[in-house]
Amino acid sequence: MHGRRNPFVASEGVLPLLLMAVLAVLLARYYDPWLAILPVVLFVLMFLLFRDPTRDVPSVALGLVSPVDGEVVLVEKTDRCVVQGEAYRIRFRIDSLGAYTARSAMEGQVMNLRSSTHGVGPDCPANALWVRNDEGDSIVLQFHGYRLGLAPRSFIKIGERVGQGPRCADLRLARFAEVYMPIAGKVLVEPGQRVTAGSDLIGSV
Repeated sequence: MHGRRNPFVASEGVLPLLLMAVLAVLLARYYDPWLAILPVVLFVLMFLLFRDPTRDVPSVALGLVSPVDGEVVLVEKTDRCVVQGEAYRIRFRIDSLGAYTARSAMEGQVMNLRSSTHGVGPDCPANALWVRNDEGDSIVLQFHGYRLGLAPRSFIKIGERVGQGPRCADLRLARFAEVYMPIAGKVLVEPGQRVTAGSDLIGSV
């Protein structure tokens, strides 16, 4: 199954962290050591931002895992961006210092929203992630509230297969995530509940 492996931090954070580390060393060695405090502080803050810890993914057939670290803020039925007819929408507030990468909620194949004629509603944004499993069940993952105008960046391509729980996108400071799942499925979370990306079950299809 496709998934990106990152040692300790997301790949997007490697270059900024290296730059801060080099700057701190240069300032401490060739200038005033006190000047190195600022890049050291920035290094720590960047490490917290870009951290991407490994997660133990539960092996549950047809289960859905949380795509992000954060808090469930909404569970409702909707006919917007539907999966099959009516859908459940689960909305998460993403932890700013949680894992930097989002996780795939379900195992399956990444589908093309732009060419969709069935299964997903036309009001789904083209940059959402649609995954359909071998049983024909579909989920949609999308993000809202981009800080600094930086939209999440998926590194899963249309047509690829993705497993349950592997990394699928860099969050890039997004504030909210939403999962749309079939109405015939079962929701296992409620508003106010804290969840961990890739580890906590949020439902089943």
